Amino acid sequence: MASRISLKSKGKGGKGSKVSDEKSTAQCLKEWSTWAMKKAKVVTHYGFVPLVIIIGMNSDPKPQFYQLLSPV
Repeated sequence: MASRISLKSKGKGGKGSKVSDEKSTAQCLKEWSTWAMKKAKVVTHYGFVPLVIIIGMNSDPKPQFYQLLSPV
């Protein structure tokens, strides 16, 4: 599942080596940002409700746990 990212240019170091380095750097950035956004989405999905419960438990008029979960 984890992909290895190589910044080495392929082929001989001629005129096109600078362009291929830029493409590989851009591809590396794109892959990293996609990976980071997927992880952030999972963290947000599973962490939002527990965060709201923790903030509610630490509020000033200390509610009971069942009061936080009830809709009224």
